Amino acid sequence: MENRIAQSSSSFPPNLTGALVVAHPGLPDPNFRKTVVLISSHSEDGAVGTVINQPLGLKLAEFDPAYANDPLGRIKMYRGGPVGAGEVVFMAWKWSMEESTFRLAYGLKEDQARNLLDQTGYEVRGFLGYAGWGEGQLEEELEQDSWVVSGIDAARLGTEDEGGLWRDIIASISPEMKIQADAPEDPGLN
Repeated sequence: MENRIAQSSSSFPPNLTGALVVAHPGLPDPNFRKTVVLISSHSEDGAVGTVINQPLGLKLAEFDPAYANDPLGRIKMYRGGPVGAGEVVFMAWKWSMEESTFRLAYGLKEDQARNLLDQTGYEVRGFLGYAGWGEGQLEEELEQDSWVVSGIDAARLGTEDEGGLWRDIIASISPEMKIQADAPEDPGLN
């Protein structure tokens, strides 16, 4: 799927499929604190996405030895979200500078993920779980400033320093939020 954020003709807000929703520095929910979620599907019925900045420090073969001799065994694993936290979800993306497009493939079957491993330019990752919002829930959270929306930046997505992804995006959106992001977890340490 190509990253296209477009307004529909109904009263439904812009479709965020392919966009990033970034946790506001003040978001207290421990499941999403300092997260960057890549939205893979967004409609009037709800939204599905995957937290992309919480690496587990494991390859799939280390998480599940059944993948030791499988090409998928070498992909990096991430905590994808609280829904289905025991399930492995495969996702791949590719940024084409020539075409100025972002291609996202979510919920891949194992053979599809293996095939994309061999294709030039695709980043294939494994996630434990995913994030999900019911009808109107994401829109309500956006109105409450729990999340901020950001476009895809190929340079940021391709970095190995995923721990800094949230902070980099927040800093680029607002100087005020950067100050909040830099504040210590415990205000007594300030």
